[in-house]
Amino acid sequence: MTTPIHRTSTRQSAAVPTSARHREGASRTGSTSARPPERAFLEMQSRAGNRATAAAVQRVRDTERGNAAANGDGSPGAKKKNYRDRIAALLDRFKKNLEPIDTFIKGFQTPTNGAFTQQAAVTANEGLKHSAAASGTSAASGNLLTEAAGTVVSGMDAYKNMKDAKKHETGADHHKAKKKAKTKGADTVIGAASSGSYSAAIAKEATKIQKAADAAVASEASGIASASIGAIKAMRSAFRIGGAANKYKQVKKLGDPHLVQAGSLARLNESHEQAGWAAAEAYVALDTYWKDEGPGRLELVSEAIDAAWEAMGEARDAAENLQRAENDVEKLSKVQQYAKKKQLTKIGKETAGGGGESVKAAAGVVTAVAAGTVGLASNPVGWGLAGAGAGLVLGVTMYKALRAATKRYEEVHHPERWAPQGETPAEAASRTESLKHAMKFWKKVSKGERQAMAREIYALAAGPDISGNTTAEMRESARSLLIALKSGPAKHKLEPDAWAETLNDPAKTSGWIAEIAEQLASG
Repeated sequence: MTTPIHRTSTRQSAAVPTSARHREGASRTGSTSARPPERAFLEMQSRAGNRATAAAVQRVRDTERGNAAANGDGSPGAKKKNYRDRIAALLDRFKKNLEPIDTFIKGFQTPTNGAFTQQAAVTANEGLKHSAAASGTSAASGNLLTEAAGTVVSGMDAYKNMKDAKKHETGADHHKAKKKAKTKGADTVIGAASSGSYSAAIAKEATKIQKAADAAVASEASGIASASIGAIKAMRSAFRIGGAANKYKQVKKLGDPHLVQAGSLARLNESHEQAGWAAAEAYVALDTYWKDEGPGRLELVSEAIDAAWEAMGEARDAAENLQRAENDVEKLSKVQQYAKKKQLTKIGKETAGGGGESVKAAAGVVTAVAAGTVGLASNPVGWGLAGAGAGLVLGVTMYKALRAATKRYEEVHHPERWAPQGETPAEAASRTESLKHAMKFWKKVSKGERQAMAREIYALAAGPDISGNTTAEMRESARSLLIALKSGPAKHKLEPDAWAETLNDPAKTSGWIAEIAEQLASG
């Protein structure tokens, strides 16, 4: 039985005692029912955020207790080996449990706080200003908790992937680990800076609550920090847009496979026609010998039957080769279209997200300038920009969350849709179970469209020991697609021949598929 949250959660955010003091002061001056609706709404926001965070912490604690019980047996060496992995998994689960709360704070609570702060400044309502500051402290505390957990997880991932990149000196595993180490390293730096920005925001709201003399200085510092972080994130989005645009351009350069492979298909079709004519001629010869009444008739008929049988086999093989090549052309066309679509989608998401960060950066600049020039006076421009930026970022976050939930639903409700060829699909889950799985936002999709497309590309690009029926021209085109997706020999630190050998090694199949799936998703 899960322990009730209020009995196990002993820590509270910095906003809780402040809000409590504020409620005590309010009780001395009048009943809570007499409060303006805005102040009551802000206090409700703070309480909801604190309860949600406590619930997330409790869920992670329960998960860790279950994992510890499951891993209770085993040698001390095995426990030591799994210790860091368990910590990383715990922190990652903790962060993902906090992400929905963080999204609510960034997209709703923080802009609402800004609106009430603006109203309090215009009406000189000290009570409303105090409540908005308390809610703002709660919001910034929630942001800080999520960002700090994410920073630690990113740092551990970066370190782990750096070790993996050194372990795998070349090949797909090396490239995948090296790229992830760079990405997670950048996430760590940005996360640390964002944590500092949220700390400054907490300090700013705390000075407002305490009516400190240096409230303007704290507001200016917070605005500068927010502007800097927004600018860094916007710049990173710009680099990602550039990478995705370049990858899209390289894939587009490959051309339409139907046109590129037209010559190869024409030769196969000609071979098919010739084999068909040869089979027809063999059967005509067989018929002639069969009707012949001369000496040696049976021997001639026997030879004619063998020739006809061989000719039919060649005709059948030629037809199968043509059909297989036509199917491969369709597959290559499909995966190229998918690769281009993924890059266009990435460009759209990064443009919206980066635009939101740019607007938030502008809001931080306005806040800093306003604080430095006119103190804590009304600042509708800064609030408007902050709200617009938060709206853009929230829209992108909600889109990603909805897409991920849809993919998780399809993964278990329609397992046959993206199941590997030749593998028996898992039993389809019911609608209710599929919806429950879709809500598990901390889980990644492992059997979706992207993984299926990665398998298709690998099957076309793999060596003759793995895909011996693929034509040389088709294999070359598929490998050109790998190079366009930044999975070529140079990226793997290999010579072309050695790179081709890794594609022909069954032991490296899983690594290659994971690498291709990763490159389809990134810019």
